Amino acid sequence: MTVQSMTGFARHIAVFTPENGVETRISWEIRCVNGKGLDARFRTPNGFDDLEQLLRAALGRVFSRGSFQVNVTIEEPEAQVKLVINEALLSKVMQTALQLQNQYGLAPASVDAVLNLKGILEPPQTEADEAAKAALKAALLSSFDDALEALKQMRLQEGKRLSDLLGSHVDRIAELAVQARQDGSRSADAIRERLAGQVSLLLEAVNSNRSSAIVLDEQRLHMEAAFLATKADIQEELDRLDMHVAAAQKLLADGGPVGRKLDFLSQEFNRETNTLCSKSNAASITAIGLELKAVVDQFREQVQNLE
Repeated sequence: MTVQSMTGFARHIAVFTPENGVETRISWEIRCVNGKGLDARFRTPNGFDDLEQLLRAALGRVFSRGSFQVNVTIEEPEAQVKLVINEALLSKVMQTALQLQNQYGLAPASVDAVLNLKGILEPPQTEADEAAKAALKAALLSSFDDALEALKQMRLQEGKRLSDLLGSHVDRIAELAVQARQDGSRSADAIRERLAGQVSLLLEAVNSNRSSAIVLDEQRLHMEAAFLATKADIQEELDRLDMHVAAAQKLLADGGPVGRKLDFLSQEFNRETNTLCSKSNAASITAIGLELKAVVDQFREQVQNLE
């Protein structure tokens, strides 16, 4: 299963031909961006408000995360378009508009603005119209499934690109962990030499200050220095980085909605890298740690786009 991006766009056009043989054009546009959960906003034609719940359920069957904007338009031949004015609603709207105009000095309501209000113009309702509307609703749902499939394919294509990019970041993290593990500053000889130099400097400082009442036990000083060197060892951080690398590679290989899990791993990568940098007592290890931080930041940024 391939990972999916949460960013995508799809346009789908379907033609519905009812029993009267007059074609109706259905146009879908779906935009999707990053989202913590599944959120959707729908714009449907007048008279199809009850369609939203069915559309939302269909969307949830295909996607698990993302913020969606769904628009649908229905284009019927002009000869088929018949509208009636909702006189009761129009009267209430005009009375309210006149009251606001007199009370607050507002400009008179324009004809265009009034007619664009939802419910002012409505199609006539007959049994035949209801049957045609039910058939059109079925066509809308069917074509919406096709639009969702088109969006899914686009998200999969973008997901493939992101998967390759994230895989390269994980590989680089693994390479840097190996470099840190094999760095010469972590060898026993290098550590022994560094500790000996630090102890020697401390002893020289004490001996040069004859008036100092401080007496340092050289053997105890070596023991304390060795203890501090053990605390500064980054072996645990490198081992955990290896574990997180293996987990990230498996998630990318398995695919599916793994964005949240990879985001959690990115936080773990960041935590181990920060600890590695804070423990570092060699310039070479610090340089590796800083590059690790840069790669981890890139990884985390791209993970936000995954479902």
